[in-house]
Amino acid sequence: MITSTRRVSPDKSEVRIAFSLDNTSDVKDVEDLSQTFPDLEQRLQPVPPCVSLRESVQVYKEHCRMAREFHQVKHDIAMLEDRKRKLLAELVEDEKVAVEIARLEEEFRRLTEENRTLVTVHNERAQQLESLCLTNQTRQDSS
Repeated sequence: MITSTRRVSPDKSEVRIAFSLDNTSDVKDVEDLSQTFPDLEQRLQPVPPCVSLRESVQVYKEHCRMAREFHQVKHDIAMLEDRKRKLLAELVEDEKVAVEIARLEEEFRRLTEENRTLVTVHNERAQQLESLCLTNQTRQDSS
């Protein structure tokens, strides 16, 4: 077994990597080495493994799996953001409709009250007219 310890940057802790040279059966099912992930920055792209090292192949496979997961999560986020945008647009439209409904309800209430008042005044004037007609009829009959 070969062991190596490296410090990636001064502010990061050391990374320890261990390799074994026996049992390279995993090499047969290594994913396509030309696999690229356009969503990832160049520095984050999976580095092709050292095919003679099983651990290197396993790390490469795991890196590729995580890159595919990252792509899926990024796609899901984009879909959710699009859905959010559509829902916010619907919400704005619903708020406009609610304001219009409130305005129409207030107008309906005002017009209903005005109608009641007009009906009452009409009935009063109709009674007054009837009363005046009767009074006038009575005067003509008396003369």
